[in-house]
Amino acid sequence: MRKLAVLSMHTSPLAQPGTGDGGGMNVYVRQLSSALARAGVACDVFTRAASEHVPRSIEVEPGLVVHHVEAGPRRPVEKASLHLVVDEFAANVEQRIAEMELLGAPPVDAVHANYWLSGVAGHTLKHRLGLPLVSTFHTLDRVKAEAVPEEIDATDPGRRARAEAEIIGCSDIVLASCSVEVDQLVGLYGADRSRVEVIAPGVDHAFFSPGDRSQARRALRLTAEGPLLLFVGRIQPLKGAEVAVGCLAALDALGISGSRLVVVGGPSGPHGTSEVESLVALVDRLGLADRVRFVPPQSHELLSTYYRSADLCLVPSRSESFGLVALEAAACGIPVVASAVGGLTTLVEDAKTGYLVERGNAHSFADRVAALWTRPERAKEMGAAAAERARGYTWSLAAGRLRRLYGELTARSLVECR
Repeated sequence: MRKLAVLSMHTSPLAQPGTGDGGGMNVYVRQLSSALARAGVACDVFTRAASEHVPRSIEVEPGLVVHHVEAGPRRPVEKASLHLVVDEFAANVEQRIAEMELLGAPPVDAVHANYWLSGVAGHTLKHRLGLPLVSTFHTLDRVKAEAVPEEIDATDPGRRARAEAEIIGCSDIVLASCSVEVDQLVGLYGADRSRVEVIAPGVDHAFFSPGDRSQARRALRLTAEGPLLLFVGRIQPLKGAEVAVGCLAALDALGISGSRLVVVGGPSGPHGTSEVESLVALVDRLGLADRVRFVPPQSHELLSTYYRSADLCLVPSRSESFGLVALEAAACGIPVVASAVGGLTTLVEDAKTGYLVERGNAHSFADRVAALWTRPERAKEMGAAAAERARGYTWSLAAGRLRRLYGELTARSLVECR
């Protein structure tokens, strides 16, 4: 395996995670591609050109190049409409690959598609180019439909799920981040379990590692008499930021005074703007305006300082295929209180590295925060255990396993559409 075509159609790995359509997938594509390049697998990442100002290609580092491909207008397009330009994206990726190979570039050995939109394009390219297809979905429509029904496309609610089923049926390998996602792929989509491989994402320990809490707070000008809570993520219904605000209010009723909440992230998705407005209105209605700080999305080097400043990190998502925020917080030695959903149940070891609680229940979150705040030694032990467990998640380990899988693929016959 020498070269990989990585598809990330709807969002660029160079975009700032935490706003728009940028989130954990951006981190995943950027960090995994970088680790693969350093392990000797060159990665050409193809993403939609969403601005007049992006260059045709950017060499991020030796072996990793991001290509901006024409597909629809050169401006942001609602994700719900991007399926209309998938065919154009696939055709232009194919043309770009052909152009590079004519100029002497090594041939592409496999296609790795991220998210269902890229999966549709990857499915097409598999058959046009005769290459194995690896698919990572990041979120699944049939899982999301139960957690956030308001975000399902009303014009054709089954479109995405049907496409995911077709992609899964023809993928040579489907990557899952944890055992929970494997069960979802098999149970909800009929995936062949023998073709589903678990490769957990990593965390960049150069940035996300334990540090001095007091120093971090001074750097960010943060103070708190009670617990300082942190929420990191896009502001959209899926992520449950309103539960974090509710937790802050519930702490007062438990006699925990002086608590504060920092919300790091920006609006995302079709309901992002209204979700931010609703969240600010909730903060005002509860009289918490002087205790909640809204912070725009941050780069890794600054985000790690926010983690280190916190007493606890709240991850109240309605659904998570993995939960990169929980892993980043753990790597910084911060206990996590998270919803007991999806991949979070495999990342957070309940009562050892943090707590898992009922999804959407702000009072349950507050109970666990209070329990740790009143037992500081227990919180310290949990933070240390979380950091120790997080050390087992690295991008180089993920890349090493994936490189072996890619190598095996090139020796197999391609899976045929069922």
